[in-house]
Amino acid sequence: MDNDSFGEGGFGDGGSLGKGAAGPPRDAVTPAAKASPVPARTVKVVSGDFLLTVNPVDGSEIEPCPPGERPARPTRRSAAERVERQRAALPPVPPGPAAPRLPMLERGEERERLVRLLGQGRSVRLTGPAGSGRSTLLDAVAEDCADFAPDGVIRLNGHHRTPAELLQELFTVVFAAPGHRPDRNALAGFVRDIGAVVVLDDLEFGGAALDELLDAAPECAFLLAATPDVPAPSADSPLEEIFLGGLGRATALELLSHIVERPLTEDETNWAGDLWFESEGLPLRFVQAGALLRQCDELRGDPDAEDEFAAFEAAQGRDVPLPTLGEGAAPAPLLASRLSESARQTLRIAVALGGEVPHQAHLPALVGDTHADAALGELMGCGLLSPAGTRYRLAAGVLAQLREKGYDNDSAAHAHTAAQHYAWWAGHPSVTPERAIAESDAMLASLGALVAGGRDDEYADAAVRLARRAAPVFAGGLYWSAWEKALRAGSTAARIAGEVAQDAYFHHELGVLGLCTGNLERARAELEASIGMRGALADKRGTVAGRRALALVEDRTSGLTPRPEALTIRTESPATSVFPLIGPTATTSQLPRIEPEEPATQVTPVTVTEPPSRRGLALLGARRNVVAAGAGALLAVVLGTVVTLGAASDKEDAPTDNVKNGQQTDEDDFPEDWDTTEDPADDASEKPDDKGATKSPTPSTAPGASTAPAAPASPGETPSSTPTQPGGPSQTAQPPRPTPTRSTPVPPSTPPKPSPTETAPSGSPSPTISETSSTPSGATSASGPSSTESSSAPVM
Repeated sequence: MDNDSFGEGGFGDGGSLGKGAAGPPRDAVTPAAKASPVPARTVKVVSGDFLLTVNPVDGSEIEPCPPGERPARPTRRSAAERVERQRAALPPVPPGPAAPRLPMLERGEERERLVRLLGQGRSVRLTGPAGSGRSTLLDAVAEDCADFAPDGVIRLNGHHRTPAELLQELFTVVFAAPGHRPDRNALAGFVRDIGAVVVLDDLEFGGAALDELLDAAPECAFLLAATPDVPAPSADSPLEEIFLGGLGRATALELLSHIVERPLTEDETNWAGDLWFESEGLPLRFVQAGALLRQCDELRGDPDAEDEFAAFEAAQGRDVPLPTLGEGAAPAPLLASRLSESARQTLRIAVALGGEVPHQAHLPALVGDTHADAALGELMGCGLLSPAGTRYRLAAGVLAQLREKGYDNDSAAHAHTAAQHYAWWAGHPSVTPERAIAESDAMLASLGALVAGGRDDEYADAAVRLARRAAPVFAGGLYWSAWEKALRAGSTAARIAGEVAQDAYFHHELGVLGLCTGNLERARAELEASIGMRGALADKRGTVAGRRALALVEDRTSGLTPRPEALTIRTESPATSVFPLIGPTATTSQLPRIEPEEPATQVTPVTVTEPPSRRGLALLGARRNVVAAGAGALLAVVLGTVVTLGAASDKEDAPTDNVKNGQQTDEDDFPEDWDTTEDPADDASEKPDDKGATKSPTPSTAPGASTAPAAPASPGETPSSTPTQPGGPSQTAQPPRPTPTRSTPVPPSTPPKPSPTETAPSGSPSPTISETSSTPSGATSASGPSSTESSSAPVM
């Protein structure tokens, strides 16, 4: 295959990839794989009392955390785990040969003082101008204090960080809590127990904010590094102040000699002396000056020389003047002009991103050169970059110097390229939240560059795509400050592009974030805006999610804390009866069975207050005949429930609890052997008389007969004291009737006469009653007859 098949700018002629290429792009080689959609990554995060489900498609959902989803208590990391985590948080090592480590000169006194103060548990603020070597001194002090505290040394970076974010990072370094972000109160409790030496570089706040940071971790000794333009601590702050100045003239010349790795000439010494006076001895200026001298040595030498002696002879014959004093004071443009094209392109991208340098793994895609990752080593060797946490930034003063030379002419195009690349990269399934967070500053910088000044729709669309891809990753990685910045930039870009649906998504996410952080007023405003937009778009699913989140906001605003168990709908079956049963394990199989001739009417379980009818009185009279036969248990079908009532023959026995729900009882009005559920007109004859004789229901037999209950011969038989007359009424022919809820016994004026051979007709007001003399206590038992007594078999 020849090069013409790739078109102009193909692989064969060394042109840039994709520029004017007629062939298919690299990502279109496998169209089938691209056709399958990548599943959305949903992440569940517990924040305080809420369970947050981060959904990058429809928007995050928030609800009270169920008990089963509550995470375990965070565990403290071991020393080896902390060391490994701190090592992974260091900036990447540039490819190529390692640069020699420069000695730390003229900092011994400051180093000893810092170590002594930190060993005493005191916090120190190290103030020095940009480029004074604060980071190098912090590295040396951190090595000396490795064994001072139980939690070791913790390195943090305060660039664009608030006190709340730093406390969250401090908690993450010491405690392992995957998928759990404690709220403000819980976080304060965990951080209060941390005992470590916290080395914080690039501090950007002071005053009350700094006091908040120090008070939140009273067991930690802080070493803070800041520039003079950062606000000072409060007047009553316990911080010790140490100012870091520049190097002396002799020390600066010695550092320059170490960088060029040879003795300085007389002209170079004079030039370095003037530079020391102009830069006030800042070490960064001499690192960059040493890079200029090395470039001069390379230009004087012959690149085709076979040995060092030949190169030295060639250098003697080529005249390369020393940089001017102005070029030495602002060396970035001159240094960049002598670097490779990939390094210069990397500088242009960094200028477009506000000084943020992308990770070296992204440089080949952003620059368009497969070997662009080597540009990071070139820039580090020239002193144009400085470490900042897990990444690199342009060194102090370099951004302004490059802008003066026109490195920001195409900043919008470079930011657009970076946004497109990061939008693809952040949504890739292989990208973990930790990797995305390490690159968050560059992504946020590209977002800010696109939305600044109201760019056109093309740039706004790229910003919306990047924000939609990056925001869920930041949320799942618990880096909520970056989450908020991405959402706000995306909302601005969506308004510029006229994307109402995307703007509604960003407002919804901001409302959920406000609810998680406790900012209820902001959460309400954002959610109401999102609900209004989605309602206009007829987005039912999004509207429901927004209303659910808004309901949680209202609950928190009114002081109600919704709990998961309060939202559970219990489906317990209601009680089958409003009356309590006698005995805990009463079953119908143990009781006499009465089969009605008419189908029983099913009654709903409600309290009935209507008076009993004539059929009900007949039923009660029949039931009294059963008790008179010596039955130890009563069968009552009340409201669909079988109620067993035991009648005691001795008036000293304890009364049976047969009280309805809501019915009042009076022991003076109701004797012990009364059934309070019966009709008062029929029960009046059961009162004991004044002579002690007890009127009790008796079977229709001669006096003195046995009072034992009649056992049925078969399950289908009905117990009865007398045979049923042909054509006469039967006690089982009456359907059950509800009884009144409250009864007041009123004795009748003329008690009915007992009839030993006839059963009470259905229309009689009361059953047959026989008056018997009082028997000694225990002579008869309600539970059953004695061994000498016999019962008459029922007649079919």
